[in-house]
Amino acid sequence: MRDETDNGNPRSTARIFGHPIHPMLIPFPVAFFIGAFVTDIIYAQTAYLMWQYFSIWLITAGLIMGGLAAVFGFIDYFGNRRIRALRPATPHMLLNLLAMILSLVNAFVHSRDGWQAVVPTGIILSGIVVLILLVSAWLGGSMVYRHGAAVVE
Repeated sequence: MRDETDNGNPRSTARIFGHPIHPMLIPFPVAFFIGAFVTDIIYAQTAYLMWQYFSIWLITAGLIMGGLAAVFGFIDYFGNRRIRALRPATPHMLLNLLAMILSLVNAFVHSRDGWQAVVPTGIILSGIVVLILLVSAWLGGSMVYRHGAAVVE
């Protein structure tokens, strides 16, 4: 079995059976936060409270899974100076932190009653988080596909 350092790529510190954990967890909070934005839009169009409830549950699930992904992201970032040295690594981490902070604020906004919980502040925060995640995902993909972070050849 070849070690990841054989190909010269920066290796992930947090791994299970040789697979990096952080990239395995990232799709979950991304899907939850995008789902919350979609349910916010539907709520703004219909005013059915069910959609507001869906939004707060999706934001909460996104915060839980995002927090878990962040733990393993920090382990990779601080555990390997070669990953920290990658140009996209620090902006990727900072954008993810910003998305999590805004999502926490958004959870408190969504905890209000009725229309004010979503329109306009909640939907704006959800939209900003989705935009931040798009940029962050681009940077994360760049680290993998351009710089070979955690890739075994």
